[in-house]
Amino acid sequence: MPVILAGALVFLTSGSVLVLEILAGRLLAPYVGVSLDTFTGIIGTVLAGIALGSWLGGRLADREAPERLLGPILIVGGLLALAAVPVLTIFGELRLGSGPVAIVILAVVAFFAPAAVLSAVNPTVAKLQLSRLEETGTVVGRLSAVATAGALAGTFVSGFLLVAAFPSRPIVIGLGLLLVLLGVVAWLGLRRQPGPSGPGGALLMVAAVILSLGSAAAAGAAPNPCQTESTYFCARIEPDPDRPTGRTLVLDTLRHSYVDLADPTYLEFTYTQILSDVVAVVASGDEPIRALHMGGGGFSMPRYIAATRPGSTNRVLELDANLVRLDMEKLGLRLGDGLDVRIGDARLLLPDEPAGAYDLVIGDAFGSLSVPWHLTTVEFLGQVRERLGPGGIYAMNLIDRPPLRFAGAELATMRQVFPHVALVAPPARIQRESGGNFILLGANDRLPAAGIQARNRERGDDDLVVVDAAELDAFAAGAPVLTDDYAPVDQLIGRER
Repeated sequence: MPVILAGALVFLTSGSVLVLEILAGRLLAPYVGVSLDTFTGIIGTVLAGIALGSWLGGRLADREAPERLLGPILIVGGLLALAAVPVLTIFGELRLGSGPVAIVILAVVAFFAPAAVLSAVNPTVAKLQLSRLEETGTVVGRLSAVATAGALAGTFVSGFLLVAAFPSRPIVIGLGLLLVLLGVVAWLGLRRQPGPSGPGGALLMVAAVILSLGSAAAAGAAPNPCQTESTYFCARIEPDPDRPTGRTLVLDTLRHSYVDLADPTYLEFTYTQILSDVVAVVASGDEPIRALHMGGGGFSMPRYIAATRPGSTNRVLELDANLVRLDMEKLGLRLGDGLDVRIGDARLLLPDEPAGAYDLVIGDAFGSLSVPWHLTTVEFLGQVRERLGPGGIYAMNLIDRPPLRFAGAELATMRQVFPHVALVAPPARIQRESGGNFILLGANDRLPAAGIQARNRERGDDDLVVVDAAELDAFAAGAPVLTDDYAPVDQLIGRER
């Protein structure tokens, strides 16, 4: 086999494995969310597949003529890549949970086999390239370098280009069909060597093509939990059967936002109602306020503030431009008139915001297991504090479940930065008996806890309490303070049983 052709095959198959690895995070997200555990499980599974495939591929190439193996390996690898989508759909719908065991199971059933089979190409091609024992080191080293280059290309192309331009499933389907086509070409190109030939070989190739087309059709027809894929999320909009104008934005596994298309003052979720209590005590009366939102979602709170405090300004720092576009197309979002959006990571954008410019900063970039840890630390909260004007309040929404180690750690971190801190949640959560949303409040000046509690009561939320002072000591007791050097949020957050 010519050196250039051998290198191209190794480059493409190694790149294909990494494309599948990157896309695995997107495909698993609707079932297990996105967290450090998700990527750990995927990376470990793919590496195990690479190791096993390289070992078995080498042994097989020593026992069988590699000319006979290369085409079938590529075809089987392509078929397994095509099968990943329907297989993942079947197992994902079993709702195995969101912990490490569920993540590894889903990663193994969908991506271990294609990673292993495609990794057998490298030793098979190496055997084809070896003509003299004296060249072993050169051949193996060259192919290893080419394989690494292919893996890098697959990582960069998929992460920076493909995911931003196309949905994940069509990418997987296209990749699988390409691999099958390469396998057929390799099979035909090497058929003069010992291998499938004559009517039997032709029938096998026809069967492989038919099977690949059937697998592609099955992958395309498999139920898709995403109505659309934004740059970072699997997103869908669900109508509320009990409220004709109500819409719920679901991101990955979480009901993220609720919007009433006709009434921006209607707040469905309890945590947004609590945030409305905070809005009510910022400044006085119906005066306009200056609000900064880290995380847009469905833009429920910016719309609420604009409707209830006319003349207010709302600036939203949103990571995902495609999500903003979805809000504009499906949820009636209109920019302007005091509402503007900056696209990018809040950690990078916040330093550009003027000091002392805001009466209210809302941190709502947390989604169950999808927690941007760099927005939880002492260093980041210090930047938030600098943006608060006199009487300004920082309100953070987070989700945690028993034993509530993340909530405790974030409370301890808030207390390290802000002189005045409060926590709003039902008593059962304060007592660590249940999980859900927590609203943490921080301020440079004394917090109007009594006013927030009174507003809670006016709305009929007798099961909510605003905790400050001594009770906070008990809730945060023994919890670590999160810093840029130490913020193990993915390990601290509680999981669904």
